[in-house]
Amino acid sequence: MTVAPTNADLAVGKQPAQAPGKSRSKLNLNLKQSGIYIAFAAIIVLFTILTDGDLLAPQNISNIIVQNSYVLILAIGMILIIIAGHIDLSVGSVVGATGAFAAVMMVQHDVPWPVAVVATLIFGALIGAWQGFWVAYFGIPAFIVTLAGMLLFRAITYKILGNQGLGPFPDPVRNLANGFTDGFLGNVGLGPLGGADLFSIIVGLLVVLGIVVVQWRSRAARIAYRQAVDPMWMFVLKAVVPAVLVMFVIVQLARYRNLPWVLILLAVLVVGYTLVTNRAVFGRQIYAIGGNLQAATLSGVKVKSVLFWLFVNMGVLSALAGIIFAGRLNQANPTAGNSFELDAIAAAFIGGAAVQGGVGKVVGAITGGLIMGVINNGMILIGAASETVMLVKGAVLLAAVAFDIWSKRRTAGAR
Repeated sequence: MTVAPTNADLAVGKQPAQAPGKSRSKLNLNLKQSGIYIAFAAIIVLFTILTDGDLLAPQNISNIIVQNSYVLILAIGMILIIIAGHIDLSVGSVVGATGAFAAVMMVQHDVPWPVAVVATLIFGALIGAWQGFWVAYFGIPAFIVTLAGMLLFRAITYKILGNQGLGPFPDPVRNLANGFTDGFLGNVGLGPLGGADLFSIIVGLLVVLGIVVVQWRSRAARIAYRQAVDPMWMFVLKAVVPAVLVMFVIVQLARYRNLPWVLILLAVLVVGYTLVTNRAVFGRQIYAIGGNLQAATLSGVKVKSVLFWLFVNMGVLSALAGIIFAGRLNQANPTAGNSFELDAIAAAFIGGAAVQGGVGKVVGAITGGLIMGVINNGMILIGAASETVMLVKGAVLLAAVAFDIWSKRRTAGAR
């Protein structure tokens, strides 16, 4: 006997009960979730054609990753704040202030770089705690608090550095921002991978294995809960496409100067924050607050505490981005971080974050940041003027938000 799904089942997104392992009868493509990746692929194809393949050259791929690393780090923290229904306009100024703080410790006072890095991260956490207090416990809107912070911490940066840069940084800090892994295992000798770094290839294979295992476990879990799953051919396609893309990027990097250290750092952050948002109670609480604040409060979520720690986290990630950006330039600059907050916010919204909160993924924010980076890089390669680059980026951001609103109205109209 078939049991019809109840309203409660539908409210929490459960699928009608069915035989375990039964596949959907047709492809159920969710444009809201897949559109960003389709758009990313289309942008890559477009600029690959316009640049005669230069976009995907090994050195250029490495440059895109290194040059956008600090924005991607900021985007990870920004997506969490936006999911919770808030925003942070001060991250660019915090990048400048923490970079200046790190420079004073390492350059002027000769503090050992590991101690200085930890102290800078603590400084960033204190900045986040300051802003989080006003937002969470005093009730001032985050827009106002962080707008004030944008001015306050930019002033602190100028106070620390004056009108001049401060450097150079120690070699380990520079290597974190600009360095590459050594050829621990030598190069591949023969075949299509000849000359590529063997260690990088092994890392790429492990990443591919991780992608396959995660997707297989997700499919198995859906089957165990008697939920519909994609046909096997679709499952294979969803595993093969990202695996091929990852291996292509890894091979290109292995043929240039191996894996950038900052890419490894980004991978650790993405995996860690993805686990937090998908598996940890704290991550579920973030979505609950952004989805329905009143329901989250009534269900026992400590809203003030969650918001406070979100801003502390944003301060730490801003400090990390400040260290990397200063290390990349090899000096702390009083104008460092200008407009970084706009890039981070744009990355989050292009990556699928909802304007009202409650929706968004870390991987989506990274994809949004890479879209902005590819557009920047591709427009430079074809010799476009700076105003044209800004015009295109603005149009992409507007289109992303318009699509979010359109998809919600479409979903509401279908009910």
